[in-house]
Amino acid sequence: MDKLVKLCQDIAQLWSKYWPMYMSGVKSTLILALVATVIGCVIGLICGILNTIPYTKNDPLPKRFLLKLIRVLVRVYVEVFRGTPMVLQAVFIYYGLPYFTDNALRFNSTWAAAILIVSINTGAYMAESVRGGIISIDPGQTEGAKAIGMTHVQTMTSVILPQALRNIMPQIGNNFIINVKDTSVMFIISFTEFFAAHRYIVGVNNMYFPSATIEMAGYLTMTLIASFLLRWVEKRMDGDDSYELVQEDQLVMSAGTYSHPDRGTPFDERSKEYRERTKQALKNRNGSTRGER
Repeated sequence: MDKLVKLCQDIAQLWSKYWPMYMSGVKSTLILALVATVIGCVIGLICGILNTIPYTKNDPLPKRFLLKLIRVLVRVYVEVFRGTPMVLQAVFIYYGLPYFTDNALRFNSTWAAAILIVSINTGAYMAESVRGGIISIDPGQTEGAKAIGMTHVQTMTSVILPQALRNIMPQIGNNFIINVKDTSVMFIISFTEFFAAHRYIVGVNNMYFPSATIEMAGYLTMTLIASFLLRWVEKRMDGDDSYELVQEDQLVMSAGTYSHPDRGTPFDERSKEYRERTKQALKNRNGSTRGER
């Protein structure tokens, strides 16, 4: 218990003294993760679409060669950036370009370098997610779109992608949460984010564990809030799951169904207006019958 009290005191001391630096790191982390996730999704969307363009043996040879070449390049890009750690990608991109070009190509801004590195890494993961989302759509929908004269571009934009986007939405959120945490390796290129602030503070006062506890709580808070918001977005995309059958157009609703002279259609029996109208007709009939008696 004494150790826990001492830990709380150390955390309070660090927070009261360095909270502006911690919050600045949180801000940089969220901005970097959000921007890089958006750019990575665009990269992944382009790669996923290019990787799923269909072709047959009857297509011209240049078209088949070009599409095969694109698929090979996309595959190489995906495997390289999914198969290597982001920290090494940062080293090769940030320090490798000046090394191989004799400083002709170099980054003057760590922000630009960090966004590029995280975006390319995210794009590699999203490329496979988009490809999986596209091929998960029933092929019959593509065939139906072609049957009514839609081009491949029209089919993708109007039929396939709207459904695929909903399917890959959890993966987009997952990549954003991963980026919130993985931006911690950007300290290797001197980018000041949340983890870099922790490293600086520890170097000043040598209170490593209390500062790490603040980092843990900060990352957990960011990821939990992101998870909550992403689930809310998913529910909004799903729409309302409680709906009633439309009753306004009786001609459409009763098309191809048997209509009983007294009961109407099976759809009418679920209509509130029909039930009230039927009840009123029965009352009128009973009243007229009693009058005759």
